[in-house]
Amino acid sequence: MAKDIDLESLDCTVLHEEVVAQVRGKMPEEDLLLNLADLFKVFSDSTRVKIICALLNAEMCVCDIAALLGMSKSAISHQLRTLRQTRLVKYRREGKVVYYSLEDDHVGTIFDQGLVHIKE
Repeated sequence: MAKDIDLESLDCTVLHEEVVAQVRGKMPEEDLLLNLADLFKVFSDSTRVKIICALLNAEMCVCDIAALLGMSKSAISHQLRTLRQTRLVKYRREGKVVYYSLEDDHVGTIFDQGLVHIKE
């Protein structure tokens, strides 16, 4: 983040330097903010949001999720791969069947808070 402020390039007439300095000190590192942005991008796809919603209610296999959402197993598998890569979903194998569930309670909290915000 830039520490030097060029007042000439700003379209404002007042700068509260103390506030800017205070907030700058509380900002997370750039890498963390980029990772957070990537996390929220995962929630930008309605299929992934539906999968998360389903997994909030039960552990499910690909076939179950595909049947629930009326989609192909291939399409669901693709979305599950993305959810696994961002550590929102985990899996366990039982014989030939792979069951998916949410990685932890934080995922449900993020989902629930999003719903609360949308309903306001």
